[in-house]
Amino acid sequence: MRPYIICHMMQSVDGRIDCAMTAKIDDTDHYYEALDSLDCPSHLSGKTTMAMHEALPGTFKAEDPMPIGKTAWHKAIDAAGYTVVVDTLGTLLWRTAIVEGKPLLCIVSEVAPKAYLDYLDNLGTSWIAVGKEAINLPKAMELLRSEFGVERLAIVGGGHINGSMLDAGLIDEVSIMIGPAIDGRRGYAAVFDGILTSREPFMLSLKSVKQYREGTVWLKYSVR
Repeated sequence: MRPYIICHMMQSVDGRIDCAMTAKIDDTDHYYEALDSLDCPSHLSGKTTMAMHEALPGTFKAEDPMPIGKTAWHKAIDAAGYTVVVDTLGTLLWRTAIVEGKPLLCIVSEVAPKAYLDYLDNLGTSWIAVGKEAINLPKAMELLRSEFGVERLAIVGGGHINGSMLDAGLIDEVSIMIGPAIDGRRGYAAVFDGILTSREPFMLSLKSVKQYREGTVWLKYSVR
């Protein structure tokens, strides 16, 4: 048992997802309106995305680096939806336990220091620790469903967490909004970026297409 998971992203025609760039090529609210329509109260992002947009500057420094060393979780609050962040080693700093209007829920590995989880406890933040060296994403998704009641989850970036979730077989749908422009810069992340282990394409089935007047196209696929 795990949530039903949809990856929802805005990209340029060449697949880049830099937020500053996509805001220039589609400055409407189409992306967020589409996200709301997916009926996913909880949203998941990777560490890089959250470090850029929501977390405080700097990194957590544990005086005692002893890892938690076991699977564990803490629910600070019951909520209809959470802002979920994947932070393998437990390094992000937070101003508040409410991020993007929802309670924050941090997923770390068992390598993360226990002191970091104490920090989250003091902040009033929920957390899951799972995975001996890296986060065990399938088990983390099971715990999101069983312990936090997350039935539908939208993954909203970045490229590495999107790729990790796809590689683990955890994405049910891909929802892509393509803005009418080409980025073309070297070194910027794509929607699914650089960490897939499969040598074969991940095959999709087209569910729907919607075209907006400004030129943006919204494509929805199910993952076969």
